[in-house]
Amino acid sequence: MSGGQPETKIARKGIAVAALLLTASALALLRPAPAFSQETELRGEVSESAILADQQRKARQLRAQGTQDQNPPAAAAQDTAPTTYQPASPGAVPNDDQTAGASDSIFDQPPAANDPLAGTTAPAKLRRPSTARQRTQDAKADTKASTKIADKKKTKKKAGEATDSTTTAATASTGDRADAAAAGDDGSNRRAVTVDSVGKQKLDPGQERTGSIDGQKVKPEEDPFAAPGVRIGTFVFRPTLEQGFTATSNADASSTGKSAVLSETALRFTATSDWRENSALITGYGQFRNTVSGQKINDAQGRIEGQLNVDLDNELRAIAKLGYEAAPESASSPDAIAGVTQQPLRQTVDGSLGLEKSVGKMRYALTGSVSHDLYGDAELSDGTSISQKDRDNTLYTATLRTGYQISPALTPFTEVELGRRVYDQRLDTEGFERSSKRIGARAGVELDMGEKLSGEFSVGWLREAIDDSRLPAVAGPSINADLKWSPERGTTIGLTGKTSVETTTTAGESGDILYSGRLTGERQIRANLTANSALGLDWRDYTGSDGHDLILSAEAGLTWWLNRYAGLTTRVRTEKLTSNLPGRDYTANSVYLGLKVQR
Repeated sequence: MSGGQPETKIARKGIAVAALLLTASALALLRPAPAFSQETELRGEVSESAILADQQRKARQLRAQGTQDQNPPAAAAQDTAPTTYQPASPGAVPNDDQTAGASDSIFDQPPAANDPLAGTTAPAKLRRPSTARQRTQDAKADTKASTKIADKKKTKKKAGEATDSTTTAATASTGDRADAAAAGDDGSNRRAVTVDSVGKQKLDPGQERTGSIDGQKVKPEEDPFAAPGVRIGTFVFRPTLEQGFTATSNADASSTGKSAVLSETALRFTATSDWRENSALITGYGQFRNTVSGQKINDAQGRIEGQLNVDLDNELRAIAKLGYEAAPESASSPDAIAGVTQQPLRQTVDGSLGLEKSVGKMRYALTGSVSHDLYGDAELSDGTSISQKDRDNTLYTATLRTGYQISPALTPFTEVELGRRVYDQRLDTEGFERSSKRIGARAGVELDMGEKLSGEFSVGWLREAIDDSRLPAVAGPSINADLKWSPERGTTIGLTGKTSVETTTTAGESGDILYSGRLTGERQIRANLTANSALGLDWRDYTGSDGHDLILSAEAGLTWWLNRYAGLTTRVRTEKLTSNLPGRDYTANSVYLGLKVQR
């Protein structure tokens, strides 16, 4: 019996130890623990701050595990007596309240009197230690680590490394989120903030991509029906062809004119240079009229003119012009010959060369010009002809202009003109010496307000003294104007005025002064519909008599573009001449309808 009692006691102790181990295992299984998937985030790349926080957490766990290995519980050294259970989880410690005698579990009952393990101390209740202080220390450590990383990045940036603003902003944002995650509970997901969340950050406006060119709003053309032109060398050539029919009450605009239906063909063109510094412009037109029914008309007229602008050194500019014009003598001209089948053809060749100089606000211009007129023979109805060679003459003029620029938009000026008219024949068929001397003076102002108002206006006196003492000088006031005014976009109003001396070979007469004025208006009603109108006034004052002519005219028209290359055009015109000389009055009304094509 004495030998069996120790064995029985040992068996009881083994059973008790086994029961304690089963109880501790059950408590460990009942302890809530975060899922492994929450402890570790395996989704994509992680930020540097999150990785550093995770490494620090693992280092603290390893340090705690090493401390427990170096200081094992004293009860574990006993071989025979059971001791208080110490969990293997790092950081877990016995509950102080439990060791003090607090009873919070059904397993903490006083031992029985006959219990062989009554002398054994009850195992202490286990609980998770408070981690508030540990979290505070971890947050401070993570903050210091993030600060060191930021300092290293700043040092690299100062050394010259280019840092993308978008990446910097994303890294800073990720670091803040990682610090907040590290300062949280140990069981929280420390890697929830990854590079994936950086892509959700707003980009710097300067780093965003620009939309495609196809998506950009295209600026509309100012004149979508303007001629596109054809490039020929360094010039852009824009031709226009107009074909139509005119019904008129006075075919040749004379006191004896009759009604007719005329076929009219007009060709116009402009050629503009595409040079870098200097510029050139060539313009021309040709008009042909033929009778379809009524009074017989078969004539042609046209003009071509070129202008070259060259910028020289020292604020010096040169302007050269050259032109040629051919047109039949007008039936309403004072020199018109009655009883002819066709008026004589007048040809004019003219040219000029001018130099402009700016000195401070002073403006100087010197222009020399030459104009030569040639007259063809007049064909009479009986088949004979009358020579007009005695009317051929050449006019030479020199003009000096001086101006002062008050402002870029206003430049007053004065102008002096000297000239000489020379006839090819010193004496005409009546024996008069028709050559003359010319002198003129004008004062005016130049306007330059851009598209709103531009041009010039001047008034003065013009005199042309004939060499033959039997003929008085042709003299009178001089008025010249060339203004363009645009009160609003799409509307242009123009005013032109010109004073010219008309010579004659009529016996005993010196000639006359003709004042011509035109007021024009153009309105773009729609992009493809343009309206135009014109008012004209001509006053002719005969020298040596009280004779005069007054010519009034009015015109209105429309142009409707079918597309960019073709359009329909129409106009209505009336003209009336009133004179105190016999046989000169007439009235002419006409209607035109045609097709215009351009390129």
